[in-house]
Amino acid sequence: MRQVVKVRLYPNQQQKQLLEQSFGNCRWLWNYGLNLVNQTYKETGKGLSSYDIKKKIPSLKQEYNWLTLTYSQCLQQVCINLGTAFNNFFEKRARSPRFKSKHGKQSIQYPQNVKLLDKALKLPKIGEVKAVLHRPIGGKVKTVTVSKNRCDQYFASILFEDGKPKPDSSAEGKALGVDLGLNHFAVTSDGSKFDNPRWMAKHEQNLKRKQQQLSRKQKGGKNRDKARKKVAKVHNKVARCREDFLHKLSRRIVDENQVICVENLNVKGMVKNHSLAKAISQVGWGMFLAMLNYKAEQDGKVYIEVDRFFPSSKTCNVCLNQINSLPLDVRHWTCSHCGTQHDRDINAAINLREEGLRLLTGRINPLWKPPGTAPHLRDAGPSLLPRCKT
Repeated sequence: MRQVVKVRLYPNQQQKQLLEQSFGNCRWLWNYGLNLVNQTYKETGKGLSSYDIKKKIPSLKQEYNWLTLTYSQCLQQVCINLGTAFNNFFEKRARSPRFKSKHGKQSIQYPQNVKLLDKALKLPKIGEVKAVLHRPIGGKVKTVTVSKNRCDQYFASILFEDGKPKPDSSAEGKALGVDLGLNHFAVTSDGSKFDNPRWMAKHEQNLKRKQQQLSRKQKGGKNRDKARKKVAKVHNKVARCREDFLHKLSRRIVDENQVICVENLNVKGMVKNHSLAKAISQVGWGMFLAMLNYKAEQDGKVYIEVDRFFPSSKTCNVCLNQINSLPLDVRHWTCSHCGTQHDRDINAAINLREEGLRLLTGRINPLWKPPGTAPHLRDAGPSLLPRCKT
């Protein structure tokens, strides 16, 4: 099974210059190849494969001598990545490739010939770069991606094959439904509530001051670059705090449960609500669901996403009575059929758990159909929908 470990690098001044040269050369080759593909398509109506671009590297090295300063396989990997980007675009998995800028995150990829030392990584044409290997890496190293963020911090993402088989997923154990929100980041079907840390609100005033200082600096000056790094450090602090919280919570949920049922959220559509766009963008739902997914897969757990149109909040988990509407400001409601008082979020989490278990066992819910399918079976009663025990 393949795993990835991201470690911090501490290159010296000479190694920083070599890495910057490699970043620039790979970025230039990407932009050159992208422009060549676009021009060829406009003139002939046909594109170019990654192999066609790769064949031009020797002639480009003769024309531009500075390309020889970069490891040759890093340049070849750029062509492969460009071809993959176009394939993802044509198969509608991603948008069209864009030109890369020297501003922002920079990265290069080493497909092989990287050696792991005790406290360093030996990179071709770079040398031994000091690294903090905070966890053991056992197995065959596949690729190493070296990156630099806006704070001028260097990292290496090491992809390796640990030689262990992928564990078989099993649904025998405790099942948990997780409802995501803004007031509480996550509410589980067993009644646990995890508050939204709101990391950006804690650093908003500091970020405001740093951005004001940046706006007063003259463009192109060294002081502006220093102010830009201060702003980037605040954003980096918020991102690391958010990532730490999401990692710890997702690990806790995966360790304590065997089946995890969540809602398939349309985050891209939800941010179109200008009143909630800022809060939704900062909370990190998509990252959290991705963490739950891959951690459950690694541990042999079951991760299920329930359809986003499933009325989890508006359905009573006791008698399965569904109400017509439930505004967002209503956090507690009483079922008119059985009289049960519900906490909106806990009720939604329980319904997500039950619906996920029904999807897992293959049973059909006669009370709800996804949009665009057959009409609802209005005559079906609760007796047709057996409850799932956890």
